[in-house]
Amino acid sequence: MTLLDVRALRAAHAHIDVLHDLSIEVDADKIVTLIGANGAGKTTTLLAISGLVRKTGGSITFDGRDITRMPAHEIVRLGLIHVPEGRGIFPKLSVEENLRMGAFSRSRWDASELERAYELFPILGDRRKQMGGTLSGGEQQMLAIARGLMAAPKMLLLDEPSLGIAPKLVDRIFEALRRIHKDGCPILLVEQNARRALELADRAYVIETGVVTIKGTGRELLANAEVERAYLGI
Repeated sequence: MTLLDVRALRAAHAHIDVLHDLSIEVDADKIVTLIGANGAGKTTTLLAISGLVRKTGGSITFDGRDITRMPAHEIVRLGLIHVPEGRGIFPKLSVEENLRMGAFSRSRWDASELERAYELFPILGDRRKQMGGTLSGGEQQMLAIARGLMAAPKMLLLDEPSLGIAPKLVDRIFEALRRIHKDGCPILLVEQNARRALELADRAYVIETGVVTIKGTGRELLANAEVERAYLGI
């Protein structure tokens, strides 16, 4: 079943047209990744879905509802949760306070959800009283993902979760994404490490200058000669 359906989307960022009739789908049980060069429109796609940039055409449907013109805060309440590039944590709040802020849009939640976050990322449990701004880059990324989970997502949008992170922590983050998906949360992933993203994804799209140029399963794109040359360093 298609949970997120983006059709012929056009969007502008900083008054510049970025997306041009872009169409993607994310099924309710899948991980989907968007790959492409810097400036191709990947981040703008997530921002447009989340209601954070101006759409100039097309449609976005999530869980059977048209969210094309819906404000960002209402989209969050529907369970479409965006973990942005740059993490966006609160540096002067503790790890636990950051996690609690993730549940701000919910009328009720319980302490077991905090414990789930600490079980997924044990280092956060060890540092629950530590200020977010004192964590390493990889630990801050774990905190950003865990905070997104506190919003009880029906789908996670993740933008560049491995950017600028040590390889050992990248491994932990990708393993956590597998577990999040296994627990029933679909993921739309933008990731600069194309190989890791395609190995993880059920389905993938290549975006170039705001349009989809190649699509298929993750495995199909890994074997695609054009993708290999342009994005896999082969």
